[in-house]
Amino acid sequence: MTSSTQALIEELKNDDFSLLIESGFVSVKQLDEISAINIFNAAQVLSPKHTAPQSGLGFIALNKLEVKKATDIYAQILEAEPNNHLAKAFLGICYLLAKPTRKKGEAVIAEVLEETDEESIKNLCITCSEWAKKDLNKEKAPPFFK
Repeated sequence: MTSSTQALIEELKNDDFSLLIESGFVSVKQLDEISAINIFNAAQVLSPKHTAPQSGLGFIALNKLEVKKATDIYAQILEAEPNNHLAKAFLGICYLLAKPTRKKGEAVIAEVLEETDEESIKNLCITCSEWAKKDLNKEKAPPFFK
């Protein structure tokens, strides 16, 4: 294979990878779990070391309230990329969803809020912090959060 052919393959691979990640999240939003999983797995094959497909699978687990599975996925992402603020924010959300780790979740989210410069991640952290203060820490919290 010539170097120009390899360069073209790499370029297409990068374009396809981004499209697959975007398509995976669209599938999650449309509640098409099977397609989303298949798409994220295909993206992982294209770029085995990239953590975005794993983040997508964690997002699926979190949407299904499979908190343990989502927690494990986001913890693995942070082992590979300690400065992945989005994964850290989602890990904080996972911690918020379980009463024994709720304070840890609040601390993780506060930490991400200080560390990140990305507005969308800051907004996510602010929303989660407000939710924790307003709803999760109430004396009369809904029964499923007790």
